[in-house]
Amino acid sequence: MQLMPLPQRQLQGSRFTLDLSQPRVMGILNVTPDSFSDGGQHHQKDQAVKHALQMMADGATIIDIGGESTRPNASPVEVEEEIRRVIPVVEALSKYDVVMSIDTSQPEVIRAAVDAGAHIWNDVRALTRPLALETAAELNIPVVLMHMRGEPTNMNQLDQYQDVTEDVINELQQRLSQAIAIGVKSENIIIDPGFGFAKNAQQNFQLLNEFWKLNRMGYPILSGLSRKRFIGEALNGIPAQERAVGSVMGHILSIQQGASIVRAHDVKATVDAIKVWQAMLVAK
Repeated sequence: MQLMPLPQRQLQGSRFTLDLSQPRVMGILNVTPDSFSDGGQHHQKDQAVKHALQMMADGATIIDIGGESTRPNASPVEVEEEIRRVIPVVEALSKYDVVMSIDTSQPEVIRAAVDAGAHIWNDVRALTRPLALETAAELNIPVVLMHMRGEPTNMNQLDQYQDVTEDVINELQQRLSQAIAIGVKSENIIIDPGFGFAKNAQQNFQLLNEFWKLNRMGYPILSGLSRKRFIGEALNGIPAQERAVGSVMGHILSIQQGASIVRAHDVKATVDAIKVWQAMLVAK
């Protein structure tokens, strides 16, 4: 592991500016019945809004709203159903001072969400769906490109790498090149190495140990390892809801290696850990 400073960069949206030289917490809001850690807990609009407001109070800068589970072997969701789950929550939260990202791969969903007040496109499939690249270029909003092979239904069978970190970088670079070639602005791009997606536990930990290498790509980095299975495996197989401490540790290790954004279920614990880390940095 190599320590890296956070980039002196700002993420600029149509209605917000984020200073990425300070670590930012993205609170996870799954409006799904089947997500691996909290499926069904915030499926109704009122529950979802209440949870989002609590995460904001706990220090989340971004609320990441997802209407489709991408856990291993998750069933696909029809576009109309994803819109039905996501848009009422976006409309309700648009009244508050919060940056909203939408965890979707569907161009129709992100269009509807942006019209309703969302700001960032968080795509686990890195704009591989039909018309996704063109939509990202047209909308001209920040977009997270995450590394994944295949689909949730088959990604666990696609974890063969020569060198996981180098292969992730090379495959992300291919997606970046395609995005920029079609008109996505480089200043709108955030990269995510995709912890837990088409990677086994050993590969995830290698990727975490070598997270700093992602900085050579020159883009802001998001780390999304919250409550993932490999964290649980390191902790003797404890269930997802008990992985907060391990997740927070992974987030801090990511930030030390250059991650500007960490995507977390346990927002308050993550924010508190970042405050301790920052206090250490400025101590004389």
